Amino acid sequence: MTSQLNTSQKRFVAFRRSRNETPPPEGTSAGSGRRAGNFTRRYFGLLRPHRASLSWVIVLSVLGIGIDMVWPLMSAHLIDHVILSSELSVERKVSELLGFALGMAGLLLVGAGLTWWRTLGQQLLNSKLAFELRSALFHRVLRLPMTELTDMKTGGILSRLSGDVDSTTGLLQQALLSPLLASLRLLLTLFIIFSLNWRIAMAVVMILPPVLLAQNLWVRKLRVIWKSTGQDRQEIDARVSEGLSGVRIVRGFAREQREEQAYTVGHHTVIRKVMLATRTQRFVSLIWELLAPLGQVAIIAFGGYLVVRGMATVGVLIAIQGYMWRLLEPAMQISSSISETQRGLAAMERVFDVLDKPQEKPDVPGAVAAPPRVEQLRFDDVSFEYRPGLPVLRNFDLTVPGGSVVALVGPSGAGKTTVTDLLARFYDPTRGSIRLNGVDLRKIKLKSYRSLLGIVQQEVFLFDGSVRDNIAYGRHTASDEEVHSAARRANADEFIRRLPDGYDTLIGERGVKLSGGQRQRLSIARALLADPEILILDEATSNLDTESEQLIQASIDELLRDRTTIIIAHRLSTITHADQIVVLEGGRILEKGSHHELLRLGGRYAEMVARQTQRSFTDEEALGA
Repeated sequence: MTSQLNTSQKRFVAFRRSRNETPPPEGTSAGSGRRAGNFTRRYFGLLRPHRASLSWVIVLSVLGIGIDMVWPLMSAHLIDHVILSSELSVERKVSELLGFALGMAGLLLVGAGLTWWRTLGQQLLNSKLAFELRSALFHRVLRLPMTELTDMKTGGILSRLSGDVDSTTGLLQQALLSPLLASLRLLLTLFIIFSLNWRIAMAVVMILPPVLLAQNLWVRKLRVIWKSTGQDRQEIDARVSEGLSGVRIVRGFAREQREEQAYTVGHHTVIRKVMLATRTQRFVSLIWELLAPLGQVAIIAFGGYLVVRGMATVGVLIAIQGYMWRLLEPAMQISSSISETQRGLAAMERVFDVLDKPQEKPDVPGAVAAPPRVEQLRFDDVSFEYRPGLPVLRNFDLTVPGGSVVALVGPSGAGKTTVTDLLARFYDPTRGSIRLNGVDLRKIKLKSYRSLLGIVQQEVFLFDGSVRDNIAYGRHTASDEEVHSAARRANADEFIRRLPDGYDTLIGERGVKLSGGQRQRLSIARALLADPEILILDEATSNLDTESEQLIQASIDELLRDRTTIIIAHRLSTITHADQIVVLEGGRILEKGSHHELLRLGGRYAEMVARQTQRSFTDEEALGA
């Protein structure tokens, strides 16, 4: 634990040092500023569809400011022209005081109503903006290239969808409403106090410049701190997400304490950075907290002197003292909004970083719709690299007639999954091409092509919903009878009907309430209902009881019937019935042919089968894995 805390301390020290390094080369900071300005313009662009709502909030806020500005003026009039007046009778003064009280009560009610409606309007606007940003983020994440998704952590994506979006929508208040309304209040206050007594007004104004200069020097540091803190929180969220997803592994290896320590180390770094930012913000606030009482004392002393000299009235002095707070408050709001805006801008950068990532391959000009039937799939000298210079598939040549079954076998890392990922167009070949009925897949509309596909993964993924919803996921318009028919063909109907609510039973996240065999049969039912032209099947290797194994094998046999299928095969019974068997190793094809042809060849496939037979492997164990 000590060593991990030291690591946390080192990271924090490195962060502190990075903030004091030599400035970047000329032009870098300007580029960064332009980038931030571009983000800000784009954010305000999001507000354009909500101009009416935003205008309503601003109008209500301006009316509220107007009402607030009336109070000190009414007080000055009451003191100078009523209470201290020698010309009015007592009865007249009482009447004036009563009218003043009623007028102020009415203003209070109107002001409260304006605040109520303004708050509701602003919250509704914030909620709409948050929804639109989250929808845009989710839309983009679902369509990111696989290379981008593999580089991004799930926790980081969730962090952007939650906290970063909230901070970004907070910019409406921090970067627009608060400084705009505070500036209006500040200007109105200055106009009024100069109108009342320019000498006292000058004394008030002289207090502001040194304070604004001091706070500006500190605020610049906040954005860097908050951006770094957001990145650290993103890493923590990713760690938590991994720990929860892999909780069985964590517990199975008794690594709970290690996960807790890693979580603690991350939070130590975040806490230090948050405290650094808090100290910076607190320093700015402290300036104002010291300024306010000192300013009040100065104004009372100087204003009192002017009253004694007959150069001001008591009412004006009290009014200006009231306006002193109305001057300091918007100045403090502007200062606070500047520091809080840095936090929001850092979050906004992370949000737009995702929105700016390219979407999955756009259709090329002139792309055609996918054909309704598969006559032939052709891998033509296909090579692929996930990273430049590191090929995982080399010179892969394969012809798959429509309706045939091809089994891919070989050790882990041989390239089997890469072949199926390329077929699904999760990636495109680095060299060579894949053709459907003679047409390069890159020249076929992606959405149209994928409508032909059905995918059954080795690790079955089910959604947190009902059995019915999961079976109908690939074809949500299917009728109940069609869903039941698919379940029967997958040998799943019987166990589904034994569930507490049958097809309406909620199966939990990833189907945790079902057994491994039941989950596999549901995924096969889902594929059967979708009825794809091209099936990509990655057989599960988990050990099952004999009955479940037989049921699943029967389901797979039903699934493969009259369908063009590429299987990452692990069951010998599935492999022997394949039309072609392709043996891969090191990203290359070693052998291909039927089961009997490869046995007669006496090569690597024959060795795999002989080894499996000699060691009495059961069918569920991975061939060549």
